[in-house]
Amino acid sequence: MIETIDVDAFTVDEIHDDHLLVTAEAGATIDRLLHALVPQGAFVPVTPGTRYVTVGGAIAADIHGKNHHHRGSWCDHVRSIRLQLPSGEVVDVGPDRDADLFWATAGGMGLTGTVLDATFTCPRIGSSRLLVDTDRTTDLDEVMTLMTEGDDDYEYSVAWIDLMATGASMGRSVLTRGRFATADEVAGGGPGVPPPDYRAGVLVSAPPIVPNGLLNRLSVKAFNELWFRKSPTHRRDELQTIPTFFHPLDLLGGWNRMYGSRGFLQWQFVVPAAAEDELRRIVSALSAARCTSFLAVLKRFGPGNPGPLSFPMEGWTLALDIPTAVSGLGPLLDRLDHLVVEAGGRVYLAKDSRLLAARLGEMYPRLAEWRSVRERVDPEQRLQSDLARRLGL
Repeated sequence: MIETIDVDAFTVDEIHDDHLLVTAEAGATIDRLLHALVPQGAFVPVTPGTRYVTVGGAIAADIHGKNHHHRGSWCDHVRSIRLQLPSGEVVDVGPDRDADLFWATAGGMGLTGTVLDATFTCPRIGSSRLLVDTDRTTDLDEVMTLMTEGDDDYEYSVAWIDLMATGASMGRSVLTRGRFATADEVAGGGPGVPPPDYRAGVLVSAPPIVPNGLLNRLSVKAFNELWFRKSPTHRRDELQTIPTFFHPLDLLGGWNRMYGSRGFLQWQFVVPAAAEDELRRIVSALSAARCTSFLAVLKRFGPGNPGPLSFPMEGWTLALDIPTAVSGLGPLLDRLDHLVVEAGGRVYLAKDSRLLAARLGEMYPRLAEWRSVRERVDPEQRLQSDLARRLGL
């Protein structure tokens, strides 16, 4: 069935039993997509932890989410991109049209051209609620075992890790996994089936001025203890909304202000599936350093895609936010980058602000392949960024 529905900055071009084919402008956000798609019984193929990412940004960073082990990253679902090259020429690229340029753009950090719009598939959903299972684990080994043995049974999976915990409790976690509920499951056997809906707002906002040092070892340790203890040990089939399950931080307006004027940095890495010992070593180092992160999440990735600079690879990924005021943070992360490289892993360029340029080629062994495509479409390197200059992209 073919039908065109105009919805703000994008259109639904085709409607199928299991997916919609959507064309969206680069500036359309995931939030805007969800407001229009969910009432039609559809969802975005991939969403990160914030709903404010744009379609263009999703392509440039080849974003991933809680379902990578099943569905891959954003560009795995893209059929075509309308790309304006630095010369001004507009080209259509896709997995079957100039595939080298398409995959260089997937995760290429915006350095191969300007995305104008893209066409991609969006899966159908039976409701706007998720059935969520929660498990509280005592240490890192327990959560990794649960994820290894059970993630394939869930569409979405993520674990929050307490990096302040040490000793026998190192890596204690709260694992949440789920799938979209059917309409009947939401109705609970009642007479009415509620229509899919999507309401995402801000429940509370951080104060405009937050004292520096509010997030310190004592306050983060207390928060982590509370968060861990309040989570159920073993809960099944809890109905949650889309914002609660996918974008909980967005419910707090201006949450970044909680870090004070010095702000924070994000660090995310992935190591191959066989490098579990290296993952334990990294978590142990972070815990020993009393890393003051209240937001650290662990996920399992499925196989990566052909993008030379696409971040995901089959294995384990850990992402965390850290106040920049933490003493010795730079040297600590430099040492951990070395462990990531030794394990055959890499860091996520979309979150990077301090990686050493010498590490880039070690982490992304197909860098020369990506550079050859960039040289073809932008020989004068008109497209630049702070990231590109620092890393010599």
